Formats: sequence, C-alpha cells, structure tokens
Amino acid sequence: MDLVPPVRRIAHLDMDAFFASVELLEHPELKGLPVVVGGRRAASAPAGKDHPRLKDYVGRGVATTATYEARAFGVRSGMGLMKAAALAPDAILLPAHFDAYARVSRAFKAAVAEVAPLIEDRGIDEIYLDLTEVPGTSDELAQRLKEAVRRATNLSCSIGITPNKLLSKLASELQKPDGVTILGYGDIPSRIWPLPCSAINGIGPKASAKLEGFGIHTIGELAQANPAWLVEHFGRSYGGWLHDAAQGRDDRPLTLSREPKSISRETTFERDLHARLDREDLSRILLDLCERLAGDLERKGLRAHAIGIKLRFEDFTTVTRDQALAVAVADALSLREAARAALRRAPLDRKLRLLGVRAGSLVKAGDPSIHPVQGQQVTEPGLFDHLLS
Repeated sequence: MDLVPPVRRIAHLDMDAFFASVELLEHPELKGLPVVVGGRRAASAPAGKDHPRLKDYVGRGVATTATYEARAFGVRSGMGLMKAAALAPDAILLPAHFDAYARVSRAFKAAVAEVAPLIEDRGIDEIYLDLTEVPGTSDELAQRLKEAVRRATNLSCSIGITPNKLLSKLASELQKPDGVTILGYGDIPSRIWPLPCSAINGIGPKASAKLEGFGIHTIGELAQANPAWLVEHFGRSYGGWLHDAAQGRDDRPLTLSREPKSISRETTFERDLHARLDREDLSRILLDLCERLAGDLERKGLRAHAIGIKLRFEDFTTVTRDQALAVAVADALSLREAARAALRRAPLDRKLRLLGVRAGSLVKAGDPSIHPVQGQQVTEPGLFDHLLS
C-alpha cells in the first residue's frame, strides 16, 4: 500500500526590525520613537547630550533599517538618508553596530535550532524551517519558536507557517510585528489574493508597474490571468513563474548546506537609475552593498578569491562581470576595489533597476592561500566616476 507523503509544513521566521531592535536593547529610552539606523559616520550622542536627528545628517549614507514608528513616515531600508530626512526629519539617527547584530543573530538561530533543526539560513535576520516532522501543532510550534527567540535575545519575531516557502514568506509579513500567521492552500483566496502583486518576493517595482498597466493590481487578479498571456508579455520563464506564484505553488526545497559557494548582496531600486545622471546614488548603493557583504563574510569566517557585480537593466536583461583576485579578501575596501574593476568591463548604456555584488571562490579564513592585505587607499566613493572620463 502506497503511503501518502505528509503535507509540508514550512515556516518563515523574520526578526522584527532587527537592526533597530538590537540598537533599542542598548537604548531602551528610545522605544516607541522613530529611529533610523545607518550612515557612514558615528552618530552616537556625546555623554549628556541628545541623540542626533536625521535632519542634521549630511552625506551619502543609507538607512540600514528603521523602527516601525519611522517606517510609518515612509522610511525604508536602503533609502538614502537625505531622502529619509525629508520624510522624517525628527527621527533619531543611530550608527550601525554589525558585531552586535551578528552576535544576536547567532543567538536566535541557535535557540531556534533546539526546536527545529532543519534550517535554511537566509541572512542575518531571517530563516526558513522545515516543521513537517517536528511534533506538535503549527500554533504550538510557533509559540515555542517565539519563546525560544525571546529568551535568547529579548526580541520579537514574526512567523508564517504554510505548505511552502513562497506562502510562508508572505504569511510572515501579514501580522508584523510579533505575529503568527498559519495558512493552508484553502486560505489563499481570502488571505493572499487581496494583497498587491508586489507582496510576492520576486515581483519588483518594474514588474508591478507593468502589471498595473494591464489592470492587474492584486495577486488574485494575477491568478486569473491567462498563463499564455503572461508568457507572451513577460517571457516563458518569468511569465510561468508569475502564474505559479499567484496560485501559491512553490516546490522549492530548503537549502540546508552550511558551506556556500558564494555570498551576494543586491538591491532593486525604487526607480530605474541612469548610470551617468545617477552615478552618485549608484556609487553610494554599491558601497553600502560592499560593506554589508564584508560583514557577511566576516560573520561566516570566509574570504573570497573572486568578486562579481550583477546589473539588471530596465528591460529585465541581466549581465554579470567577475574579477579574480590573487589574494582572498573579505574587507570592504578590497571588495570595493574589485567591484570597481569589474564595473569597468560592464555595459552601462541603459538604465538600471537592480545592482548586486557577489563574493565567490570562497575559502575559510585560516586557509594558507590568504595573505595579509597591504594597506591600500581607496578613492571614496565614486565607483561610477569612470563614466565621466
């Protein structure tokens, strides 16, 4: 007799406003206030003085994250601080402390592993968990996970539990902060279809705008679209994926490997950026990506023998360029120099919608192929300034 395999039970656990929440552990007096974390200079308040306000910041820094009170003004991660200051001038600005974030990240993941050991690590503040074979109801397991996280970090998280990764990612966003959302396939029409198409991870601003141009605003409307029509207008691969995603279909397994072949950071812009006219914004964004990637490498104890860039243009075509390195590196300065070299070999004749940087050919920090990086000076920041010549 054939046994019917159990319906998968996948959880997505997302720490609530993670970087900002870690900062508030050190500054409990700021709870309930609009706080933005980011910038390229120290923003700590001198003893006995008030914390600096966002309106007083001058520079090219970006918002690493923001509390929910700041997000209510429209401030988002990756936004330039000058733009954020226009939206929330009186928000408090704190510097980022990546060592503290890494320490708390390790603590919450270790605590979660005691409840559910099958984990896909998606970054410093989010993970997927396979709960299919873990004893207990979904609600019981969600509460156990939240309690484990709170005991280990004194922070809250939001959890979505569904049959697959796509739906769980969506579900974890529905009741933030400190929420639990448990959905089955039968809940898709009432809970998922009313959401905007952009709620699906993988439908960015450009695709959303194109869908809206065709009168498709919600996931439910996307689900009703003819699959052949989607393929005609969005291509075979992406159009087919749009149809499956709107139906809540996703058979991707969890990636449980602990030895990544590469690590990357990328961001999709709020609007398409011109390589020449917006070179300062692009330089600032790429610098921030390099700093975050350096933090990822340091936390994992890895170094890279190759650095690559990823460019996605306004027409959705994507190009990559890689720069091989004789010496494995992990510091932000070396990543920037390698990114600069790779960027010089990339076509920049169209507007960009996405920019990414990747560290490949990874080795452990103690590998004998790694040598000390000589003190090198990096022109700051101007990674796109070669377009002026």
